[in-house]
Amino acid sequence: MGSADSKLNFRKAVIQLTTKTQPVEATDDAFWDQFWADTATSVQDVFALVPAAEIRAVREESPSNLATLCYKAVEKLVQGAESGCHSEKEKQVVLNCSRLLTRVLPYIFEDPDWRGFFWSTVPGAGQGGGEEEDENARPLAESLLLAIADLLFCPDFTVQSHQRSTVDSAEDIHSLDSCEYIWEAGVGFAHSPQPNYIHDMNRMELLKLLLTCFSEAMYLPPAPESGSTNPWVQFFCSTENRHALPLFTSLLNTVCAYDPVGYGIPYNHLLFSDYREPLVEEAAQVLIVTLDHDSATSASPTVDGTTTGTAMDDTDPPGPENLFVNYLSRIHREEDFQFVLKGIARLLSNPLLQTYLPNSTKKIQFHQELLVLFWKLCDFNKKFLFFVLKSSDVLDILVPILYFLNDARADQSRVGLMHIGVFILLLLSGERNFGVRLNKPYSVRVPLDIPVFTGTHADLLIVVFHKIITSGHQRLQPLFDCLLTIVVNVSPYLKSLSMVTANKLLHLLEAFSTPWFLFSAAQNHHLVFFLLEVFNNIIQYQFDGNSNLVYAIIRKRSVFHQLANLPTDPSTIHKALQRRRRTPEPLSRTGSQEGASMEGSRPAAPAEPGTLKTSLAATPGIDKLTEKSQVSEDGTLRSLEPERQQSSPEGSPAKGESSQAWRGQRRPSSSSASGQWNPTPDWVVSWKSKLPLQTIMRLLQVLVPQVEKICIDKGLTDESEILRFLQHGTLVGLLPVPHPILIRKYQANSGTAMWFRTYMWGVIYLRNVDPPIWYDTDVKLFEIQRV
Repeated sequence: MGSADSKLNFRKAVIQLTTKTQPVEATDDAFWDQFWADTATSVQDVFALVPAAEIRAVREESPSNLATLCYKAVEKLVQGAESGCHSEKEKQVVLNCSRLLTRVLPYIFEDPDWRGFFWSTVPGAGQGGGEEEDENARPLAESLLLAIADLLFCPDFTVQSHQRSTVDSAEDIHSLDSCEYIWEAGVGFAHSPQPNYIHDMNRMELLKLLLTCFSEAMYLPPAPESGSTNPWVQFFCSTENRHALPLFTSLLNTVCAYDPVGYGIPYNHLLFSDYREPLVEEAAQVLIVTLDHDSATSASPTVDGTTTGTAMDDTDPPGPENLFVNYLSRIHREEDFQFVLKGIARLLSNPLLQTYLPNSTKKIQFHQELLVLFWKLCDFNKKFLFFVLKSSDVLDILVPILYFLNDARADQSRVGLMHIGVFILLLLSGERNFGVRLNKPYSVRVPLDIPVFTGTHADLLIVVFHKIITSGHQRLQPLFDCLLTIVVNVSPYLKSLSMVTANKLLHLLEAFSTPWFLFSAAQNHHLVFFLLEVFNNIIQYQFDGNSNLVYAIIRKRSVFHQLANLPTDPSTIHKALQRRRRTPEPLSRTGSQEGASMEGSRPAAPAEPGTLKTSLAATPGIDKLTEKSQVSEDGTLRSLEPERQQSSPEGSPAKGESSQAWRGQRRPSSSSASGQWNPTPDWVVSWKSKLPLQTIMRLLQVLVPQVEKICIDKGLTDESEILRFLQHGTLVGLLPVPHPILIRKYQANSGTAMWFRTYMWGVIYLRNVDPPIWYDTDVKLFEIQRV
């Protein structure tokens, strides 16, 4: 039968379903088989031939028919999983049912009255055969999920058969050990199966259905107390799923082994269409959704002793009940860490390769999913985090993140990407090794729209951060605290900043210490405190190599004197705010000599008008995101916040309070004009008296007269001579006693868990356009907005 006939018959069946007013019996196979038995329709066809309006009409007007359709489709998948799908016809039925369910499920989820449907048992709904009567009581959702899991390891359908001969001795799907059928070599599996286009496509269709099952989360509004586990994920990642380990490993290995370059041959992707990429994308999306687990709320869950003797570490106490999280947290072999890190770094660097040889490699689009995966790895597996920071391999993650941050800074639709990039750097910056690694010279010439400099990876990080703060869009203001906290965390370890970088840091201090900025919002002075802390750390712990910064501080010494003498009387405060209203320029770019940008770079562009974006949950303030720790003499960290355990979690809003209140964010100063914020002299004095200026004032007191003397004696206006003097100078014994180093380490909290959930599902919603699985359905987790 031709594909046109097949589409026509399928469309006829859909029309019959929407026009029948009477319930159709579940036993009427002649009717139901029209939907899957004789048709060969692609997933795109199914979306075109089953319009949203018709699904909703059946749901409202003949609900029992929609229920029977779902139940019959699940039954077919269960039968396919039972039989092992040996014939082409059976395979076609499974794919058709899978596509149909992918189409219909979102319309079941969007209606609260239907939400329990898949979790109820259908009377008399056996597994197709009568021999397993005790299984009858399974909810439909569980039968569906177990069938998908079985079908993902179905020989000759989604995996290579290990048998030589044909159907008569086909493997029994029930005795099959799916650990021998892992899809790709990597963690805990050494054998790389022959690539098979058909198997990849079939896996992809089933993973699409799985992701659609999990997407019920999109139809529930965001709750700050996000203890709400997703029942679909919870069941699928439990011990009920005998394929949990091989599937977790298959997904992880498929993503991390993927090489979009095409076997290292430039331009190879133009000759061969890459059928692996859609599978890799789907695998990455399913993986991050299964790992959506609030580590803050689950300190000591139990699991029924399911450990494996493979790549997972058995020494730790049993981890979370979600086996995917459990397995991820127990990976421990060096070669496995190396494989995962290299794979993620290779894929994250892919968009950067584009800029050397345009079109030489295929450009991947799933970097946001990869960043979420990397975050989960570091958050759930501390051994992995330490491995990442043990060598300069961490820089292969850092450079792409800085590239994405710099590229997205002007684009309102990519504010989520900005946040996750900054969160990852905040997490890494809590470890001393990250600061140490940043001293490696930066020589990779990725064309970035930033001033040219010669220096280290620390210079790159600070120059990009400066660019984000001075030329990003307004909605990035809540990230300023995070950006500067990262710089504070690494500052005690930075051996030598370039002159370009030193000037950028002082330009930020100048911009943030103007009276109108300090007075115009309750939190703004924190930024000045962070910058002073950076200067103090470098002066006290890295004075020797940092003559550029010392010179820049001497040149801009007036900024420090102005801060020390900041007026606190009411009339000056009032005047400063008046001046602000007349000149609403967010941050002056003057005074920062913008050098020419790197050759070959494109300026960061705003979003195209009309670009879709999804709203995000509020992020907690920096005080909720991090925990202060002090670095002891021996380098160990001691938490300075022991009382946090007893106190109520400030990160969550009190009942009835809007979630706006817990943003802890700096309002754009314009909104403060409406009288919401009124700075008082007492308030200014309260923090001005705490400004940590002693070390810098002492440095200026000692060095300024010496530098002035050199200039007068030698009639100098030449920087290099002064720098040479500063390089050999010393302040030993002249500075105050070094302060202990303070590190603000990221700490898990329900606020960020909720943020990650909305961000991740927003990415998945926007990225699945062919077919548009969730488009135009009533999602509640976020709003869809146009830029």
